[in-house]
Amino acid sequence: EADAPQRDVAQRETAPREGNRREGAQRTPQRDGRQAEQLQQQRDPRLAEAGRDELDEEGGGRRRRGRYRDRDRNKRRGRGPELGGFEEQPEVSDDDVLLPVAGILDIKDNYAFVRTSGYLPGDNDVYVSMNQVKKHGLRKGDAVVGAVRQPRDGEQLPPQGRNSKVNALVRLDSVNGMAPEQARTRPEFGKLTPLYPQERLRLETGPTVMTTRIIDLVAPIGKGQRGLIVSPPKAGKTLVLQAIANAITTNNPEVHLMVVLVDERPEEVTDMQRTVKGEVIASTFDRPADDHTTVAELAIERAKRLVELGQDVVVLLDSITRLGRAYNIAAPASGRILSGGVDSSALYPPKRFFGAARNIEHGGSLTILATALVETGSKADEVIFEEFKGTGNMELKLSRQLADKRIFPAVDVDASGTRREEILIPADELKINWKLRRVMSALDQQQAIELLLSKLRETSSNVEFLLQVQKTTPSAPGHHHD
Repeated sequence: EADAPQRDVAQRETAPREGNRREGAQRTPQRDGRQAEQLQQQRDPRLAEAGRDELDEEGGGRRRRGRYRDRDRNKRRGRGPELGGFEEQPEVSDDDVLLPVAGILDIKDNYAFVRTSGYLPGDNDVYVSMNQVKKHGLRKGDAVVGAVRQPRDGEQLPPQGRNSKVNALVRLDSVNGMAPEQARTRPEFGKLTPLYPQERLRLETGPTVMTTRIIDLVAPIGKGQRGLIVSPPKAGKTLVLQAIANAITTNNPEVHLMVVLVDERPEEVTDMQRTVKGEVIASTFDRPADDHTTVAELAIERAKRLVELGQDVVVLLDSITRLGRAYNIAAPASGRILSGGVDSSALYPPKRFFGAARNIEHGGSLTILATALVETGSKADEVIFEEFKGTGNMELKLSRQLADKRIFPAVDVDASGTRREEILIPADELKINWKLRRVMSALDQQQAIELLLSKLRETSSNVEFLLQVQKTTPSAPGHHHD
């Protein structure tokens, strides 16, 4: 019994054979290791693995773990899938034919890929070594244009699959439309100064589009807004998102619009692609949770790279609670579980997504409007929503009661609003706005929205409507103190 641990060490270091049990205690691990190597050269490695499993149960789990570790080590040496032989810079000779490639750069822990077919991994992705990434100062989400070497005659890339090799990037031509040398000097998103939204994004388009006219009155949006659209199921949140998207492309064509759909229905994705004139990035609900998180992370990194260049970007996310759920499924268990089965570590990544929204001093802004599902009957959704409740600086609340009565847009006027709206709205307009709110707060939810809708239909624009409110509503004493 006393020599059992020593025997265990000896057996772990060797590819086993029948004599092991009898000899184990007297032999040294070093000699065992040499004999194991000789044995494995003689025998088929699969037989060696099978023999290892037939050993007595004691310490068997540890030996199996060791075997998996060896296999992982072999992969890292270049015999594994995907990265085979591409750790060094690929060589190009004069007679090689170069093919152009373009896509979004996705950087993992110790390797990177150019995603050529959207934001999800695909068959034609191009491998980029970490040396190239460091040399050119590339970041995740960069739009990269370069070239790969066409396989020579007789040189065939292995078939796509688990052990496939991918083409490697041999030349980098541009990063986000700039020369690679220029791209190195751009600022870092995290070091830019965030401010409250200063410039308004007007959503009002035509006199008949009520959704955007009501949002302009109730919860105005500025460049750099971090907004939540809080909605129960079937309250028309997708139609609200579509209306906002179309209003932004109509009124602010200079804005780069991205619609990120996570865990959505396929027909809704198609509908969004056909109705919105912007970039639609989607991962449907029949895909694994890892795909949802990959798409969302790459999309927000892409948006950050555009903001670094001084652009105004609007990201519409549907929905942040579903993204939180996807992270909850995909994240490794931390052991700290909140109510509803939500892992505490799963709440941070969606916060990082939502927290990226900011108005940048001296140009550039990232506006994020995310929908949050409430009243779904799921405790997990409630926990995720509560976590985001105070993080936004604008909230639009949709009501199930109004939607059930088929009153659209089903906006709960009292519960919706924007923080520091006085920065966005001129002083004279703000006074009338507050007067209007005072009138509507005296009414119940349904009466308020019906009154607002009927008055808006009588007027052709919000300006006309506000002037009418100013004339008809008696001036409430003390309104200037608000």
